[in-house]
This record gives sequence, C-alpha cells and structure tokens, in this order.
Amino acid sequence: MQDPGTRLWLPPLALAGCVRGVMLRDTRGHGLSAVQRENYFPAAPLVSMTWWVEGSSEWLPTPGFSAPPPEARHVSLMLAGPFTLPTHTRDVGETCAMKLLLLPDAFVALTGVALDRLVNRVVDARELLPADWRDWAEAMAVAVDDAARLQLLETFLLPRWQTLGTQRPGHRYADWTEALAVRAATSAAGRSLRQLERRIKAWAGLPMRELRAVSRAENAFHAVAAAEGGTGGAGVNWADIAAGNDYADQSHLCRETRRLTGFSPEDLRRRIQTDEAFWAYRLWR
Repeated sequence: MQDPGTRLWLPPLALAGCVRGVMLRDTRGHGLSAVQRENYFPAAPLVSMTWWVEGSSEWLPTPGFSAPPPEARHVSLMLAGPFTLPTHTRDVGETCAMKLLLLPDAFVALTGVALDRLVNRVVDARELLPADWRDWAEAMAVAVDDAARLQLLETFLLPRWQTLGTQRPGHRYADWTEALAVRAATSAAGRSLRQLERRIKAWAGLPMRELRAVSRAENAFHAVAAAEGGTGGAGVNWADIAAGNDYADQSHLCRETRRLTGFSPEDLRRRIQTDEAFWAYRLWR
C-alpha cells in the first residue's frame, strides 16, 4: 500500500556512522481516520529528534508497549532516547513532522549529553542540547520545507562529524553494533568484559545483548521481505527465518519479535502489508 506524504531520507556515506535516517510524514489533505492516524514504532537503540511543523501526537497506553512517560507532553521539538519497548501513538488531526534518527554513540560524541538521561524518555530538546544545537534546531523549525531542512541538517552535522574522524559503518544495525564492539575492545582503558560492557552502555545507552537483539530483528525483518518477494505470497517459513538470523529457534524469534514490536512475527508481517499505522516499518523495507 502507498503511504500518504511519507518518505525516508538516507544520509550520504560521510554521515552513515552518525545518522540512521530521517522519516518525513505529512498527512495533511489525506483525510485519515483516527485508526489510520495511529503510529507503531519498534524498540530501537536510536536517539531521535522530532520537529512538528504542524499538528501533534499523543502517547497511547497499550499493553506490551512502552508506558507514556511523564515527559511525553507535546512540544514542537522532541528529543527521545533509546527505547527498550515498542511505542504506540496517535496523531491529533492532520500532521506534518520530521524525525531525525541518530546513532546513540554519535549523539553522545557530538553533544556531550549522557544517554542515561534519555533511555525510555521523551523531553523538550531545548532542555538538554548545547547552545549551537539549539540554534540549529530552531533554524530547522522555521525552514520553508523538507528540502531546506535536509540541507540544513547536512550543513550542520557533516563538518562536526568529520572533525571527530570516527568510523563510518554501513546502514544496518549489525554493522554499527559490531563496529561499536570492536571500538570498545580496542579502547585504551581496560579490556575486561565488565569494562567493555560499561563502555558500550555509556556510548549506546543499552547493553550489548540488547543491541544484538535489535540487530537480529532487523536482519530477520529484511529476510522476511526477501522471502515474500521470492514466494509470490505463498507465505514465510518462520523456522528458516529463525535459523538464518542467529535465533536459537522459532520460539526465540517469536518472543523477541513480540518484545521489540508488540506483535508476533506473522501478525506483524500482515499488519505491515495492510495497516496504515505501520507506515514506519514500510519505510525501511
């Protein structure tokens, strides 16, 4: 199905180790119902910044999903940290918004903001960002359109990221997770398992086991899309998906998929194909 006013911007290679992507969503003029204005997002280790050009969104208290945090009041510029559970929201009327997804270690390196203040939280970005980031965020908010905002994004982030001289892994979570593990292991200060785990958690906000779970889930997500394309709609062999993507067995795949998305693998597959509210999943296929 086609999503109204929805597209994904992927960064140039020079920003691949910093920016995961930008999700752009504009439902104005599409007449979506209340159910179609709902949004499902999986658990993810990313830091996000959301600019609301028009409209707002409300957090829905749904079993199996993250609880609405006290800070979830609507603000025009939202900053959210890594989330360990999926999220369920609903747009209030027609909306136009832009969500920047940043890899957490890059965000820490660029801003100096500690991730322990952001895991499973949503805050007004102006409360935590350094002064130059606040000025840039305000300029983004008043830009004339998405093209202008994306240009401002590159102009601001690219020189700062290049100055750090950090590695630039590929676009998959697995690439980033392995690069993070290697960097932690080769860091000068201490190399015991506990020290490595502490270092990774400081950089990413989450332990390595959680990052590997997300990597498995993403690989399985793309494997399902490939299987659907190769079977002509004949169905997906979940045992094969589990075996090919580092799960212990099919039950392990089912448990982790439900924890990270709120749905069983088959239910998620079907909803991605048919439900407007799963537009964020379709963007990454």
